[in-house]
Amino acid sequence: MLKTVFKSLLGDASKIIDDVVTTKEEKMSLKLQMKEMIENAKANAQEQVTRRWEADSKAGWLPANIRPMILAFLTIMLVVMSFFDGNVGDFKMNPMYGPIYTQLLLVVYSAYFAGRSIEKIKNNNNKNKLNGNEKN
Repeated sequence: MLKTVFKSLLGDASKIIDDVVTTKEEKMSLKLQMKEMIENAKANAQEQVTRRWEADSKAGWLPANIRPMILAFLTIMLVVMSFFDGNVGDFKMNPMYGPIYTQLLLVVYSAYFAGRSIEKIKNNNNKNKLNGNEKN
């Protein structure tokens, strides 16, 4: 979703730049600046998510464990529904729920594992900086 928003913003900005600026050098310079601004905004958005997750982990048991609990719940639901679908009595999963669970699982798994990886990399980088082992 964010990718679509950023692409549409970049496309609209490129169109405006093309209409207003006349030299190719200025156009390229402005377009590069716009791309840089959008990349910075993406990085800032990811940083905000990481900060929110760090704050959640320090807030108490429930906020620290809600993501793993959702991950476990969705995984269990997928397994149970897959097992029982057509195998037990007349239970049939409504086909409209398939894409919903697919999207939920993709988002939760990617956010959880990618987020954890980013947090670990960030923590390792911070430890290296504190120990003076930063690579240049």
